[in-house]
Amino acid sequence: MTALVEFDEVSFAYPAPERRREGDFSLAGVSFAIEAGDVFGVIGPNSAGKTTLLRLLTRVVAPTGGEVRLDGRPVRRLAHAELARQIAVVPQDTPRPFPFSVEQLVLMGRFPHAPGRFFETGEDRAVARAAMAATGVLDLAALPLEQLSGGERQRAMLARALAQQPRLLVLDEPTAHLDLRYQAETAALLQRVNAERGMTVLLVSHDLDLAAEVCDRLLLLGRGRVACVGAPAEVLQRDVLEEVFGCAVVVDVHPTSGRPVIHVAWPPSPARRS
Repeated sequence: MTALVEFDEVSFAYPAPERRREGDFSLAGVSFAIEAGDVFGVIGPNSAGKTTLLRLLTRVVAPTGGEVRLDGRPVRRLAHAELARQIAVVPQDTPRPFPFSVEQLVLMGRFPHAPGRFFETGEDRAVARAAMAATGVLDLAALPLEQLSGGERQRAMLARALAQQPRLLVLDEPTAHLDLRYQAETAALLQRVNAERGMTVLLVSHDLDLAAEVCDRLLLLGRGRVACVGAPAEVLQRDVLEEVFGCAVVVDVHPTSGRPVIHVAWPPSPARRS
């Protein structure tokens, strides 16, 4: 397999005015690779550097050391339009207010393919409708985004990313606003997109069970450092998780998939009065 994404000894620190927490955050010597066709997950506690990795990959920020490469080319040398044709990002939420309909939002995903034009083609609309159908928002196409629930907005954002037809689909907490049904459907959709379209998926999530279930490989970050990288069964080990997250956990095995399932080892509750 060929590496589609490479982080090679990447370091980064936010400028002093952006450092708000005690103990300045930084990434140091982060190295890993995502092979073409993989579903790759990035996990870790809050402030571990997960979102910063996405910002480095998409050139929102630039590394202070090392190199980030896409298909062997440094991302710093890629034009933003070219990068947008290769990478589609599904953020946690859309900015508000956002005065567009679902269909208009999804059609925005077609812009990188012809940034000089002002109107959509028939092909653009067909691609957008297929993306909305795949994510279950086709019936909502005419609705303003402001009228949607959090879960519906998230699925509309995923439709926009699919309409972009990227090589790499990047998702930041894709199930954060979804109920159980749509969590399961989103996981199935990601696996289907990966299998049928050969699309590489980079998933950032606090949901360790979701990451374990859908990802081929995981990167566990802790305090801006790589704690572990490998298959889910290799990364989701009790001692490793307890050291990185700072709490006791129990690691079970899913009875159907055989993948790891993580539980917090809650302390015993005080005796309740009857």
